[in-house]
Amino acid sequence: MKIMPKDKKKLIESALGKIECDLAIENANILNLFTGEIYTGDVGIYDGFISHIRLNTDEVKIKAKDHYDAKGKYLIPGLIDAHIHIESTMMTPRNFAEAVIPNGTTTVITDPHEIANVCGIDGVKYMIDNSIDVPMNQFILAPSCVPSVPGKENAGAEFQKEDIEEILNLDRVIGLGEVMDFLGVINNDKRMVDILNLVEEKDLFIQGHAPYLSGKDLSAYMCAGPTTDHESRTAKEAVDKMRVGMYVDARDSSISKNVEDIVNGVGKFRYLDYLTLCTDDREAEDILENGHMNDVVKSAVKSGMNPIDAIRSASLNIAREINIRNLGAIAPGYVADMLVVDSLEDIKPESVFFRGQLVAQNGKMKKDIEPKEFEIENINTVYVDNIEKNDFKIKAPIKEGYIKTNVIKYRSLKSSTTDLVVEELPVKEGYLDISHDPDLKYVIVINRHKGFKTKGYGIVRNFGTKEGAIASTVSHDSHNLTICYDNPKNGHIVAKDLIEIGGGISCAKNEKFVEHLSLPIAGLLSKKTCKELAEEAGKMKNALRGFGLVDIKNPLLRIATLALPVIPNAKMSDLGIIDVLNQEKVDLFLNI
Repeated sequence: MKIMPKDKKKLIESALGKIECDLAIENANILNLFTGEIYTGDVGIYDGFISHIRLNTDEVKIKAKDHYDAKGKYLIPGLIDAHIHIESTMMTPRNFAEAVIPNGTTTVITDPHEIANVCGIDGVKYMIDNSIDVPMNQFILAPSCVPSVPGKENAGAEFQKEDIEEILNLDRVIGLGEVMDFLGVINNDKRMVDILNLVEEKDLFIQGHAPYLSGKDLSAYMCAGPTTDHESRTAKEAVDKMRVGMYVDARDSSISKNVEDIVNGVGKFRYLDYLTLCTDDREAEDILENGHMNDVVKSAVKSGMNPIDAIRSASLNIAREINIRNLGAIAPGYVADMLVVDSLEDIKPESVFFRGQLVAQNGKMKKDIEPKEFEIENINTVYVDNIEKNDFKIKAPIKEGYIKTNVIKYRSLKSSTTDLVVEELPVKEGYLDISHDPDLKYVIVINRHKGFKTKGYGIVRNFGTKEGAIASTVSHDSHNLTICYDNPKNGHIVAKDLIEIGGGISCAKNEKFVEHLSLPIAGLLSKKTCKELAEEAGKMKNALRGFGLVDIKNPLLRIATLALPVIPNAKMSDLGIIDVLNQEKVDLFLNI
């Protein structure tokens, strides 16, 4: 795939100096990602593309309508995010663009499977339409797993081959989103085989998702078609995957920080062409305080990576990963997405150019992004009614005594990985009673999508809260209403609150409402700006820390990992407890 100029003939003529360039960036220390060199030169830009790079001072200066003096500062390619869900920022695509462009991100590869799980194809179209004419590339991937694991959870849609084909024909869709059903892939599940074959026949990019895969399973996954993975959490994982030619998207999200371990693992390799960088899920406050892809590059450098290699992993390597041949470098015929920066180790762009236009300077947008209205933004997607306090009690098969119970146990406060353990828990008057142990919490996942009435119940240990209830419609990936609570009354309060406001995150304790973060668009997004949303999210985080989530950097998203049945080892869905690796529903009680 190549991004084509409107008039190639005129681009050639501008390279030869027969016609004027639109802009010449002069006196720049240009970073060449093909050779690893840095040299002084001028860059000519015509109609959004680089037409010529002048290095020889004996050569006639580039003729241009406008000139920008870089004053000896570095000129580097615009940064690319290899894997992101814009919905996880809780911002609309337009407000997201306004937040990340000043940080130097000029391209993102976004998989809108979060909103697709709620609103189906209409949700994907919304993300495309909302990002029309923003001054950055938002390339879309067709969500491959809606729901993430069919048959183990119910979402607002279920994509088959025909749905994927429709999405692949939409504007700016360049391939298939992360293939999370890795067990379905390696076991030749018909739905996954049909989808992968469709995309391979069109010769489009296939993004992977392969946590903990190695050996024969990893080989089988690679043979099926996916070429990337952003779920590597250890040095060994990254080494194993890069050795078989898989692109490793090293991730620094607001939940998972994996860059350091990955860099330490693969840093010994002679070639790092298959190392790329991504954010995956980074929320508004994190972007506002720390940045976006520039912060991930900084993390890679701090971990011992050469700054040029780190920048290459956030630009040219990703362009090659997604098969776009003229993106991610400073060279003739390449898209003119570039940054002027003082430092390669700590990127804080003085100027950001997108398609040759100055779109941001000194941390602020130079080009306004006009707001737009969409019908989907006004629909309440929390289709839950007649919810009662008794719905939050867990009925046991005995009247009194103790019963062996499957409990989902988090390994630590910093991990989303869980194990399934068996505990003997008390039963009083026919209902499970956990009041004796503040480290135990009830969990209920209530399907919030039209046409479903399913509820899944469970018990969780080491979730982190000491008291109260937390509810969220941001509940990856089916985004059902997930509630973690200490008693039925608190659980009922937060559920009613989110049903009323159309989704978001809510908390209550001592049988009183405490705080909520309103996300009325699909129960996932807000129309607020990054700054406004960060302030509201900050209040919500502070409230959650009062519940005991003190040692978690981002308590906002703790609950979002509880109902994610593609991350080992045990998770919840609206159907109950799911054994992730075996892809089986597990009974709450044993020996019944």
